[in-house]
Amino acid sequence: MPYDITLIPGDGTGPEIVEATRRAIEATGVKIAWDIHDIGVPALEKLGDPFPKSTLDSIRKNRVGLKGPLTTELGVGMRSVNVALRREFDLYCNLRPAKTFAGVRAPLGNVDLVVVRENIEDLYAGIEFDLGTKELAEVRGAIEKASGAKIREDAAISIKYISEMGSRRIVKYAFEYARANKRTKVTAVHKSNIMKFTDGLFLRIAREVAADYPDIAFEDRIVDNMCMQLVQKPELYDVLVLPNLYGDIVSDLVAGLVGGLGVAPGANIGENGIAVFEAIHGSAPKYAGQNKVNPMALMLAGVLMLRHLGEREAGDRLEAAIAKVVREGKEVTYDLKADRDDPSAVGTKEFADAVIRTMRAAS
Repeated sequence: MPYDITLIPGDGTGPEIVEATRRAIEATGVKIAWDIHDIGVPALEKLGDPFPKSTLDSIRKNRVGLKGPLTTELGVGMRSVNVALRREFDLYCNLRPAKTFAGVRAPLGNVDLVVVRENIEDLYAGIEFDLGTKELAEVRGAIEKASGAKIREDAAISIKYISEMGSRRIVKYAFEYARANKRTKVTAVHKSNIMKFTDGLFLRIAREVAADYPDIAFEDRIVDNMCMQLVQKPELYDVLVLPNLYGDIVSDLVAGLVGGLGVAPGANIGENGIAVFEAIHGSAPKYAGQNKVNPMALMLAGVLMLRHLGEREAGDRLEAAIAKVVREGKEVTYDLKADRDDPSAVGTKEFADAVIRTMRAAS
């Protein structure tokens, strides 16, 4: 029986890289029945709803989704559909591997890190109070009364919360991932020297969970120091586990170490077994329909998806084919060429063709 998987094309260049990835995944021989649905701007345009019930029902039924990039307005309009999707299905873990591939221009050498980011809590919970609202005045008054601190009347407020439950399950996931993937160390990243109650709670729980995994080394780092350490000596680190905001920032920093968001896959995983796999980069609407962008990040997300399904051998073959095409550097998109104006650069479709051909030749 094929795997039933929800496929969300996204917008901008999303449909092109999703199609390239779909073809590459199918070329592994794993049988998949794709259930295609829209979300975000395309769904708003077609159905009048950026978050249609039909799409949610599909994800809920199939338990696994592959999603192209979605456009998110900055500062105005609807909140991120990506964030809403995570909340709808309690996708509490954002998994972001970062690995150096030969042929990709990267500032550092052999990097192989995994960022495990808590996905629901912290400042990204979206508990905010805007200027000029009654709610802001009430919250400001309550905070001032409870803390004795004075908050300027022209200040908006965001609430940061970190729970024992949220901390425990994300740290446990990091250790379980490390054990399952033969990783040797987990590093908890925090700012508990300043935020002693929220980040302090995260660190305390991390230490408690670490005691249950004596086979895996554990340490902690303050987030600003962690950023410096990653730039100077990333080889000292293996699996990083972080609260939401730090995880978002550090995961992009780590992606930069290996060549940028164009080679960075991601997975959003829930305690209830639902998982949605995606590229980390944006939708790049100015390149839409030009058969130009690099589908590597979403293909690597497809590798993560195959492994999640238990099809590890197929995922390994797909990753090896991607690595070989990129290493040889002949049939790659413009961003993977030494000269971005190199006329030998191929398009999105042709990159997928090369990966498929390489995979079949190796089998």
